Amino acid sequence: MRIAKILLVSMLLAPASCVTDSRSEDAARAAEVTMRSLMAAWESGDRALIEDLFWPEATYDDFPNQHTYQGTAEIVGYMLAVHDWADDVYWNVGQIHITDAGAVAEWVFSGIQSRPIGNSVPVASGAEVLTNGVTIIQLEGDRIIRAADYMDTAPMMLQMGGRIEMPGGSTIAGSDGR
Repeated sequence: MRIAKILLVSMLLAPASCVTDSRSEDAARAAEVTMRSLMAAWESGDRALIEDLFWPEATYDDFPNQHTYQGTAEIVGYMLAVHDWADDVYWNVGQIHITDAGAVAEWVFSGIQSRPIGNSVPVASGAEVLTNGVTIIQLEGDRIIRAADYMDTAPMMLQMGGRIEMPGGSTIAGSDGR
């Protein structure tokens, strides 16, 4: 009798665990699709796609430049800015790691620096820029509530001919030897 009860309980619980697994798989697929859509939005500069991906009150942290963008209008401006200075913008997405709350993507960015980058890079080098980084997204329902980018900007600046002045007076020169 005890074995029959155990079998009955396990039969009743089995479909529930399958549903949970199925929901988890659906959530994982949705997180991956959202991450790939975010990377496609970076690459294409598609304003409508960016706005659809984020909640109106979302936050996007640009850790390399120590800036936080709040709300979709600021996030759109942040994501479209790369197209202000670069042509042939491309994001090669590598691994995507699913988390309980969202996803993490490893990526390689490339673009041609065809126009100045504000005051920080006042000349257009014409150089191809290639750098890698990581983006983390946190989902709330089916949209992004928070995103963050992590990358080392020094190699990118050197590829555009920049210089890095080190403590003690030494300098690391960019690809054009300046």
